[in-house]
Amino acid sequence: EDVTHNIRTIPSVPLELIGKDYPANLEVRGEVYMARARFDEMNLRASEAGEKSFANPRNAAAGSLRQLDPRITATRPLDIFVYSAATDGAEAGQLPDHHSEILEFLTAWGFRVCPESSVVHGASGCCEYFGALSQKRDELPYDIDGIVYKVNRVSLQEQLGNVSRAPRWAIARKFPAQEQLTVVRAVEFQVGRTGAVTPVARLEPVLVGGVTVSNATLHNFDELQRKDVRAGDTVTVRRAGDVIPEIVGVLAAKRPADTKPVQIPLSCPVCDSDVLRAEDEAVVRCTGGLYCSAQRKESLKHFVSRRALDIEGLGSKLIDQLVDAELVKNPGDLFRLSEEVLAGMERMGPKSAANIVVALERSRDTTLDRFLYALGIRDVGEVTAKSLARHYGKLDAIAQATEEELQEVADVGPVVAAHIYAFFHESHNTGIIESLRDPDHGIRWPETDGERGSVAEGPLSGKTFVLTGKLDSLSRTEAKEGIEALGGRVSSSISAKTTYLVQGKDAGSKLKKAQKLNIEIIDETDLANLLFEK
Repeated sequence: EDVTHNIRTIPSVPLELIGKDYPANLEVRGEVYMARARFDEMNLRASEAGEKSFANPRNAAAGSLRQLDPRITATRPLDIFVYSAATDGAEAGQLPDHHSEILEFLTAWGFRVCPESSVVHGASGCCEYFGALSQKRDELPYDIDGIVYKVNRVSLQEQLGNVSRAPRWAIARKFPAQEQLTVVRAVEFQVGRTGAVTPVARLEPVLVGGVTVSNATLHNFDELQRKDVRAGDTVTVRRAGDVIPEIVGVLAAKRPADTKPVQIPLSCPVCDSDVLRAEDEAVVRCTGGLYCSAQRKESLKHFVSRRALDIEGLGSKLIDQLVDAELVKNPGDLFRLSEEVLAGMERMGPKSAANIVVALERSRDTTLDRFLYALGIRDVGEVTAKSLARHYGKLDAIAQATEEELQEVADVGPVVAAHIYAFFHESHNTGIIESLRDPDHGIRWPETDGERGSVAEGPLSGKTFVLTGKLDSLSRTEAKEGIEALGGRVSSSISAKTTYLVQGKDAGSKLKKAQKLNIEIIDETDLANLLFEK
């Protein structure tokens, strides 16, 4: 959401930078917060005026930022700490190579930086700082739920890179969660997108860390049975990471005499289909697939989500209505919805309906990786979807690939390959994909030959290599690039089609599997001879 008009009302946000050495283009990131004392004062004024008060400073800050009228935001006691900066292109060199020095620059330019920031050395320094701040936590004028460790040198941050939306060079460490006692009203079951049946405890509402909690996940049936949570139990509740409510344990001494253990359901609580539990999984799954309205709803919500097809206006409640009315049974049906049908839904008008139809039309132009992610294939997240799209370039090539061929893709192991293969060999799924690719109402994206189609011809053509253990003279990337430059392929897993296993130091299970399959095992010297022989 664009909240620029509200950010400008925060006194600690400088509307003009001070000094002379700042870049022409500068992106500054930070977090808006509300100090406890000022939050209490605001709530007192609201109470005296007969207005509704806020539950906690975090919700108050978020709600204040989302106001449509900046004059309302200006009355709220908001503050900000900035914690990073970035520039583009040649200007990147204008910032120092250490994060701590960047924070000093930001302070000099007029920004507020958290005074608790500190440079420490090694894991022991991190732990000492965490302990010190834990002791100081209650004395701070604002609420915090933990700290963030960051690699200080920016060049190392860039080298480490990111995984999906999370940096490899930073990690949060949370403080122990606050806990409260409450009573379990009931244990019910929810069905997710992949058919997972999850037990959920319905609780007597209780305030935990400033938030009223009335539901808590029990994760899976192994966890439910381990904790032995029953309706009527008095339980300890906390918010994991100060966010997700969970039950810590049961107070056995307060258990009513007539409680009974919760049993794993024999059928889906939504569609009455059989439920199955794989031997190697803690999860129980509904076998109904898209016949199950719960799975259908969750699949559609995933399909239209921001990082998938990003269809604005198709929210959870509207999708629930469309499925319940049997107007939408699969993602392809979305693109056949008319303004008239949408306008007939609860809380929908002609303008909202027209906007959704425009959003649906706009979403038809997408990319292969977004489409793959939107399909909701089990264990295929954004990173894996991008790897598949980059490797194959075409959807049909992915659909026709064997499990062994799929494992040649970065981020794809045997389990994920099996899920992808099974998805594209299920007739129901192929029918939906055909519907989605309909020339008149379907989705389109540019296709390429992919990296798979651009493998060089050379002396290693037709040979597949697997690398295991640590290589001394080459990095994994250099070895892979060298093999592929000579026409070979590098796979992440051993199979009967593997030509060579390249064994480095501290080789693991791949070595045992290669020996079992009689795969030729070579060392780093042998690989160098293959790559660099004249």
